Amino acid sequence: MTSEGWGTPPVEPISQHYIVCGGNALAHRLVLELVEHYEVPVVVLVADRTRDHAPRIERLAGVAAVVEYPNITEEALRAVSVDTARGLALVEGSDQENIHAALSAQGHNPDIRIVFRMFNQRLGENIERLLRNGAALSGSATAAPAFAAAALGRPNSVEIEGRYLHIAFDDAITPDRLCVVADQIDRQDFSKIRLLPEQEGDSAQFVRLATEFGDDGPVRPGGVRRGPVPEPRVGADADPGPGAPDGTPDAEEPAGGTAALQAMRMEPREPTNWARRVRWRVLDTMRFFTSARMRLVLLTALAAVLMAFAVLWYLSRDFGWTVYISLLDLAGAAQPDQQADIVAGTGTGGAWQRVAQVVITLCGITFAPVATAIVVEVLGSGRRGLPRNPSAGTRDHVIVVGLGNVGTRVAAQLHEMGVPVVCMERDPQARGIASARALGIPVVLGDGPFEEQLHRARLKHARALVAVSGDDATNLEAALEARHGNAEVRVVVRLFDDNFAGHFYKTLDNAASRSVSYLAAPAFAAALMGSEVRGTLSVFRHVLLIAELTVEDGSGLIGLNRHDLEDPGGVRVIAVRFAHSNQLHWGFADRTRRLAPGDRIVVAATRSGLARLNTVLVEEG
Repeated sequence: MTSEGWGTPPVEPISQHYIVCGGNALAHRLVLELVEHYEVPVVVLVADRTRDHAPRIERLAGVAAVVEYPNITEEALRAVSVDTARGLALVEGSDQENIHAALSAQGHNPDIRIVFRMFNQRLGENIERLLRNGAALSGSATAAPAFAAAALGRPNSVEIEGRYLHIAFDDAITPDRLCVVADQIDRQDFSKIRLLPEQEGDSAQFVRLATEFGDDGPVRPGGVRRGPVPEPRVGADADPGPGAPDGTPDAEEPAGGTAALQAMRMEPREPTNWARRVRWRVLDTMRFFTSARMRLVLLTALAAVLMAFAVLWYLSRDFGWTVYISLLDLAGAAQPDQQADIVAGTGTGGAWQRVAQVVITLCGITFAPVATAIVVEVLGSGRRGLPRNPSAGTRDHVIVVGLGNVGTRVAAQLHEMGVPVVCMERDPQARGIASARALGIPVVLGDGPFEEQLHRARLKHARALVAVSGDDATNLEAALEARHGNAEVRVVVRLFDDNFAGHFYKTLDNAASRSVSYLAAPAFAAALMGSEVRGTLSVFRHVLLIAELTVEDGSGLIGLNRHDLEDPGGVRVIAVRFAHSNQLHWGFADRTRRLAPGDRIVVAATRSGLARLNTVLVEEG
């Protein structure tokens, strides 16, 4: 081992394995996905075994080896046997570093599947074209919609062929739902939630009756069966329900809430009307007049100008001429009456008109330096690269704490929806500062106490706070401080630890928790196996994947029908596109039709369910 790297590479030669490069939270979740759901050998390349999530990764069962190198060099790639690997995931480092590592890995193994993290999605698409078998994903772009939707208190959506799929809960579920995605939802214990539980179809009750009675079944008048009562199902020892004839209990309803997958023709938008936007823009300009003394002087001058304007209009009876002469007077360009004109009686309007013009001219002298100062401030702050501060009129906004990759995406998405946004960041060199300045989003910079920073961010008037820094403790501190300063504000917190998140939900109302790595890791794992994940939907701390699979020649999906795909659990087929057809069939009812080469299916799946389908593709495809 040279001085470039150290650690213990695989002792025995290894092949057909997957390599994960990184020691961050996303790498940790991705390794868990691969070893638990896909059950494939994984080799992990980390920069430092003692930092971040590397120690926890090393303790995971199923990890073949953990190799330590400060950089992804040619020697590091050889140490993890990239020549014989089936896939490589680059989930840490800058965009430039990941591009360099991906191209180097392809040079060693042209057939290897490469999935790399890229913040610049446009650049990632261009790099994909240079790779024989590669995919560029953005963890922040995958997770940001869930954070933005949680801040607004509505579900995020995934677009498929002009329809927007989203999760609806309990009373919001409509009869045209695609499928039930969760039941037994207990907001105090999310471990009880069942994702994609077994559900009976609409005709299940009739099928059960036909099976029970048969063609010659004894049925007495009134539709109630003669003879002994059939064996009750589990849980039927409770008191019979009011609608159960002859003591036969009603079908047991699952405890807790229910969630269903629904489709909409239009994406749900934040209802921000034009009057509200105009009001916010007008109030936003008040940031230039924060001094009470300045506001008093300007308001007095404005009142004097309006009074003088009214005098001129009364004397001339010509509104257009009054506007014209008033603007000239404000600019200091009015033509005064000469003494000879006054003596000759050829003046423009008498003494009252001259007094009004003098008042307007003096007030114009007051307005001119203020306007100049505003222009200089706007242009000067832009050239210095400094974002603007929130105005005193900022109302009904969302505060985003942390302008890293995720915070930048969340702020940009909320801004695109027309929602007022104020960002908070302690590091003046953070990636998102320039993006916020380009979008005109106010940013509170500084390393002061959260109480002071939140006060500057106008917490009292905020609708929600989204804490998405890279540290769980910092995010929790921001949320608790925000709730202390405004008991009505909604808080959305980025948390990695599930137990931590469980306590968070139990302690705070009107709150939500999301994990970037938990949302993004299944998409990276599926891409590593060759599937296309179109998006992720959140069911509290659980994730549902919307993926599109293509049935190719030699694929293990050939010959399977909906029963084969769904019965093992964790998968629901929500749409089918047949070969040589451009139409997507939603809720395709024929469960016996077998897939043929060229077909495409859209599925809603749990992590384990999608892993099962991907395993079929990898092993038999």
